[in-house]
Amino acid sequence: MGFYPKSNGKSKCVGANNKCEVKARTETQLPVSTGPAVVNPNLVSPLIKVPLVLAEPTIQVVVEADIPLNPPAGEIKRVLKDVFLTQCKLVPVGPFTEIGDTGFFTSAGAKLFVEGYIRKNIEYATKECYGSVRTTTAKVPFSGFADISGELLNDPIFGFGEQRRAQFIDPVGLESPRLDKYFFENSVLYNEQPFCELIGADFFELDFSPHNYNGPAKSFSTLREKIVMDLTLKVLQFQQIPLNGDGDE
Repeated sequence: MGFYPKSNGKSKCVGANNKCEVKARTETQLPVSTGPAVVNPNLVSPLIKVPLVLAEPTIQVVVEADIPLNPPAGEIKRVLKDVFLTQCKLVPVGPFTEIGDTGFFTSAGAKLFVEGYIRKNIEYATKECYGSVRTTTAKVPFSGFADISGELLNDPIFGFGEQRRAQFIDPVGLESPRLDKYFFENSVLYNEQPFCELIGADFFELDFSPHNYNGPAKSFSTLREKIVMDLTLKVLQFQQIPLNGDGDE
């Protein structure tokens, strides 16, 4: 750290480097050139695999919570909020339409299960005239589901496996099946899991003391909150999308 005492009316830098100089250099501009784009000439109907937007719903979450305040508050100054998702799962409910003979189906209906919490930072003042401003942090959990069948912009795709079992007749009696001999066949299709992206949230909130409020000279140690949150999400799934030869969708 340098100091600047006045000497003869002029400022002077005092320290290890009396000239106040640092090492620096001027960079030289380097040339840039653009190479040719390498395109597969054998592409007839190119496909790309991208996260496709299935829906962008706004879900209304209503929650009530009691938050303890220690030390007690005399006045609430400010409340800041953020939302965190811990779970967002899409469950298809049909009707299902098979894509050719692939074993994969599109779903025209879906339920979206969400879970998370609202992180609140509460700033408040104690009741003393010369009291301090305190802060407390609370996590208000929420969970629920929404029917987004009417909100789908694109249908999700799911593949269903099969399990089959062949039984045999008893070669001795010919009147009963064998219970010790079976032939099994099964197939498994692995799906792209739909996932969510958090877009935004609008909070509408009423905060008050659940006990009798006796005026500004009194304090309260519990804050009751009634929160209405409009939560906007983007639901996506990786799918193959065809492109034409010009690269336009």
